[in-house]
Amino acid sequence: MAISDVQEYMHLTDEEIEQLGRELDAIRKDIEESRGEKDAAYINRLIKIQRGLAVAGRLTLLLGTHSKRTRIPAAVAGSTLLALHKILENMEIGHNVMHGQWDWMNDPEIHSSNWEWDTAQPAEQWKHSHNYVHHQFTNVLGYDNDIGYGILRMAREQKWHPMYLGQPVYNALLASLFQWGVALHDLDIERIRKGEKDPKEMKRQLKQIVRKGRNQALKDYVVYPVLAGPKWRTTMAANAAANLTRNLWAYVIIFCGHFPDGALHFTEEEIEDETRAEWYLRQILGAANFKGGPLLHIMSGNLGFQIEHHLFPDLPSNRYAEISVKVRALCEKYDIPYTTGPLHKQYGQALRTIIKLSVPNSWTSSDQPEPPTPSRTRKRKSDDERPSRIKELGVWSRSKSTERKAS
Repeated sequence: MAISDVQEYMHLTDEEIEQLGRELDAIRKDIEESRGEKDAAYINRLIKIQRGLAVAGRLTLLLGTHSKRTRIPAAVAGSTLLALHKILENMEIGHNVMHGQWDWMNDPEIHSSNWEWDTAQPAEQWKHSHNYVHHQFTNVLGYDNDIGYGILRMAREQKWHPMYLGQPVYNALLASLFQWGVALHDLDIERIRKGEKDPKEMKRQLKQIVRKGRNQALKDYVVYPVLAGPKWRTTMAANAAANLTRNLWAYVIIFCGHFPDGALHFTEEEIEDETRAEWYLRQILGAANFKGGPLLHIMSGNLGFQIEHHLFPDLPSNRYAEISVKVRALCEKYDIPYTTGPLHKQYGQALRTIIKLSVPNSWTSSDQPEPPTPSRTRKRKSDDERPSRIKELGVWSRSKSTERKAS
């Protein structure tokens, strides 16, 4: 169900919403003022571990595959170490560094303006499509392109088309090729198809994607296999397995945070004159957490605390567990739903939605009340139609951005 008035949906008064905003601001202030050596040590230690895993994986493949007796165990161990390295770099390091979570350290190596991650999408394009568009307009139909990534129908309000009958197949392909799907995300294929994309900007973005994708492919499927010498096939296969594992893992984590039952969608009317406190409330209602131990949370980029991440995307991820206790208490205080559950349950609900919405609404029953507005095709908004509101979401360096114009 898409919500057009969050305040009315939650039965909260203006003062209650503003008070909620003040209490969430107080949580932010407390974390900002308490950031220090322990937090810096955490991210530096994690980067060392991640790089150590990469070296260990390469050495295992290089040294362990020359003997017939150790070839298969070494290949499995090497690809596993490389997969762990890639998962850590993408989820807990790259994703969070580019959110600006560690900018306060003033370390040029671990700074959102400099980090280029080990995946096919250029950092600049990711920071626009993710930091600016997705986090600002979370789950707003017509604004947030992450609702289905342009190929999946993830809300009953989205108009059905026969092409969605293939949705389970598209979903499997998206999961397997996730880094390449994300690489094309900021192009906004729908606007290109409708002739609404600036050709010069599209050409510039495509050049970036081709260059980044080429470098990733050369690194994993040419340079490292050549260095492996006679065992180049084993190294290439290990790299492919590591990339596939990373792709599947990132896909599952992201879908568990945005598409289980309880993660609501919103109409354009909801964000008209939206206050900071109302933005906070929408983030809580539009995201979902999953339960797990410390290792699971680290490997998932601490996105098991997706609600907290959407409330405070630029605060250090290692503090989300601490923040979640306070956020959950506020949700109980104001009688706000706090969606959470085991990882397998959250993904199971997302997968069920993918399958159900591949067919017309009339063929299936809704798990929630029917939408208050009829299904329709909502035009994708351009940047000029997406106003900027929340300063903590970070900047992006696109040539036409206001930040660059001002410089």
